[in-house]
Amino acid sequence: MTMTAFYASEGKGIDSLERRELSLPKPGPGEALVRLRAATLNFRDLLFLKGILTGHTNESGYVPLSCGAGEVVAVGDGVTRVQPGQRVIPTFAPGWVSGERDQSNIGHLGARSDGVARTHGLFLAEGLMVTPDELSDLEAATLPCAALTAWNSLFAHRVTRPGDVVVLQGTGGVSIAALQMAKAAGAEVIITSSSDAKLNRARALGADHTVNYRTTPDWAAEVRRLTGGRGANLLIDVVGADQLAQSEAALGDDAIIAAVGMLSIAGGFSWGREARVPIIPIAVGNRNDFEAMLRALRVNRLRPVVDRLFPLEQLPEALHTMERGDFFGKVGIVIE
Repeated sequence: MTMTAFYASEGKGIDSLERRELSLPKPGPGEALVRLRAATLNFRDLLFLKGILTGHTNESGYVPLSCGAGEVVAVGDGVTRVQPGQRVIPTFAPGWVSGERDQSNIGHLGARSDGVARTHGLFLAEGLMVTPDELSDLEAATLPCAALTAWNSLFAHRVTRPGDVVVLQGTGGVSIAALQMAKAAGAEVIITSSSDAKLNRARALGADHTVNYRTTPDWAAEVRRLTGGRGANLLIDVVGADQLAQSEAALGDDAIIAAVGMLSIAGGFSWGREARVPIIPIAVGNRNDFEAMLRALRVNRLRPVVDRLFPLEQLPEALHTMERGDFFGKVGIVIE
């Protein structure tokens, strides 16, 4: 039997993706073979392909995409966590079960470890989560990176409580997941975008205030106005250091910045920068965090937002869609 996989080369661009037909692997001890059914894109996928973020992938090529879901078809010796027939979600860092980040036991999918842009994959069984019955495979495929990052941004370092004000940048996967979770926690949410159409969709999901940063360039001042001068309690930073001055200006004295990503190599991450408020790096999360997030999703009946769908064969076009910003929430890949 054979499987299909896409291979990427760091820094060579979206159109360098190569489709390959490979022999179907067999699971070894502690492994499970998963028939993947869905995947979603993250901005890190573009950062690797465009050479903006370097040194994180295999030089000989790698299977991209870190977030997917599917069904176990076979397990190796010693596997008890999952069994054939179960729907599962591979975690972003399969060896990271609990505790603080430990690079020695983390092989991030879609980078050093092959990702989910393929029909089948071998995964460490201990790094698989059983998919909740309430979620489709596409919805489940939004959770490992974007949703878990949003969860830990909101609850790992400063627990978001009713009445808190949370500022979200843009309407991508992390921000939209954070919007849903923050509202479920009783927070007031302010979200920014350059698109009024996307801001309208954010309001329909529960955003309390929206700010178009093109028509309101000093968006931090608008956040201050909306909060009666107090500033917000938390800002989830997906833009990076380019907007750090405005990000801290939007916040009150007891606030934090949850630093997630960056949009340009020139700006870089906000991690390690000096600011008036603490800047907390968010490195997705471990398996225990994932389990806590799943419980919260069930209790609050939250359904992830997948906006655009492409078949696996159109992975390059899906990535170009993300590159253009022509989406809301997540871009999904259907794996037939």
